[in-house]
Amino acid sequence: MTSTDPALDPSLFVCIDHVGVAVADLDAAIETYASAFGMRVAHRETNEDQGVEEAMVVIGEGEGDVLGQRIQLLAPLSESSTIAKFLDRNGPGLQQLAYRVVDVEATAAILRERGLRLLYDAPPSRHRRQPGQLHPPQGRRRRPRGAGRARGRSPLSPL
Repeated sequence: MTSTDPALDPSLFVCIDHVGVAVADLDAAIETYASAFGMRVAHRETNEDQGVEEAMVVIGEGEGDVLGQRIQLLAPLSESSTIAKFLDRNGPGLQQLAYRVVDVEATAAILRERGLRLLYDAPPSRHRRQPGQLHPPQGRRRRPRGAGRARGRSPLSPL
């Protein structure tokens, strides 16, 4: 199989690593995911470079990479952050889908060769299995007409 074949080598993508959910209030979202689903915070950090505060919540036994059931909650640090803009356009909900890969560089090269645009050349060091972030092939998701702004919604509002 060459990298121009329609299907990627199945050994490149291992599984879905986590989903990212944009929320307006990180503490409220953590509380909701804990009380509704029994999830707990495995990792929490502030990422000044991307203008977000994030928490990885997990369900089940084990820590971090051992678990497949992970949700990354992402809250904006400022109104100008990417997550704040996402919330304004779309409201709270699914913002990203992260795949676990065998070889970050090889997967990124194949995806670039196939015409997908990555947001950056190399993923941050803490995300060594993710081949950067991809722009959506069909463009950005738009908020339906009449949909309100995200600020007052629950962290579990429907997508």
